[in-house]
Amino acid sequence: MPDIDGIKEAKNFYIDIPQKSEGFFLKGCGSLDWGIKNRLSRIFNPATGRTVMLAIDHGYFQGPTTGLERVDINILPLVPYADTLMLTRGILRSVVPASTRKAIVLRVSGGASILKELSNEDIAVDIEESIRLNVCAMAVQVFIGGEFEKESIINMTRMVDIGNRYGIPVLAVTAVGKDMARDAKYFQLACRICAELGAHYIKTYYVDKDFDTVTSSCPVPIVMAGGKKIPELDALTMACNAIQQGASGVDMGRNIFQSDAPVAMIQAVGAVVHENMKPKEALKLYNSLKKKK
Repeated sequence: MPDIDGIKEAKNFYIDIPQKSEGFFLKGCGSLDWGIKNRLSRIFNPATGRTVMLAIDHGYFQGPTTGLERVDINILPLVPYADTLMLTRGILRSVVPASTRKAIVLRVSGGASILKELSNEDIAVDIEESIRLNVCAMAVQVFIGGEFEKESIINMTRMVDIGNRYGIPVLAVTAVGKDMARDAKYFQLACRICAELGAHYIKTYYVDKDFDTVTSSCPVPIVMAGGKKIPELDALTMACNAIQQGASGVDMGRNIFQSDAPVAMIQAVGAVVHENMKPKEALKLYNSLKKKK
């Protein structure tokens, strides 16, 4: 028991200063529980409200991918420059050091390979795994317009319910099949459906025309998906345009780890996202860092 005789009388109540009630910095997330907001603030930098996510989960449906043959050699040097790693539990456990301080977004949907219909997914990871691995978010693929559209949506809503129960946000990843239109109208539809059904934030693709209508019509943060490998200046321009048109960050994989200088590229992307660096200046930074290496 404490010695009550030694307790000093409390007297600094600051009755003339109202208690602060700070709003949350991410759009549409102010009413979420403390644990979810805390995890989101580890994914998104509170100083900028943005994130650089490094996606390395490609192997869950297509096996060894160019640049991901050896995650320990090719990817771990990039980790210090990312805000978030998006990956599978297998890679997390077998390769990523437990000492990492980076936010982890865990891929929890799966079940089909590139040899089959990709939209035929289910929930492949139990919530206990996400808790056990101390992840900051769970990623679920949603195939709007796909053969198994309904099933993928139900996968997402189930994980949202479970995530809300345990304080772990859900990232809805909008997938685009071969026969789906890559235009603003489609992504408006896909992102809005995911947000309406409870996704805490959404990963979707950039389109050159009217991308700002996609971000403005989505009530939660959107992170731009990098997609296939394109020239460095084009990738930096795409990232810049997405940020300027309302995206809260980028989730790039191939445009970073398939670059000629991945460490330089992820730093250039970070400068675009967090420092509002213009694409040509970011390319100069990339070339400078590439030469130093």
